[in-house]
Amino acid sequence: EDKNMNNKNNSKSIKITVKNQVFEAELNNSETAQEFYEMLPMELDMEDVNRNEKFFRLSKKLTQKDINPDIINNGDIMLYGSNGIVVFYETFSTVYSYTPLGKIKNPDSLKRILGSGNVKIRFENW
Repeated sequence: EDKNMNNKNNSKSIKITVKNQVFEAELNNSETAQEFYEMLPMELDMEDVNRNEKFFRLSKKLTQKDINPDIINNGDIMLYGSNGIVVFYETFSTVYSYTPLGKIKNPDSLKRILGSGNVKIRFENW
């Protein structure tokens, strides 16, 4: 029996492509993550902010359920406000609040691949 069976129903895998490099991410089981998932596929021109995140403001608002995570981890995918998609590539402590969307599974090379400037990131169903 597959012990991941229960997880599979609640979370969704998505594919994130940056400069021909593919990452797998797991979206959480939230209304907001579901809304994001339903918008896929999309390619976003993400802007570098604070040298620790890539940011894009969607034209559509998603359900906001802010929490302060205290620690942001490399690979976290969050919603900032009601329409800011953020992909973090550094681990640090934060005073800001976000709505968690999911996590990139193997984010070790993420910082190197994302680089320091703006970057196109493609999000699609796995």
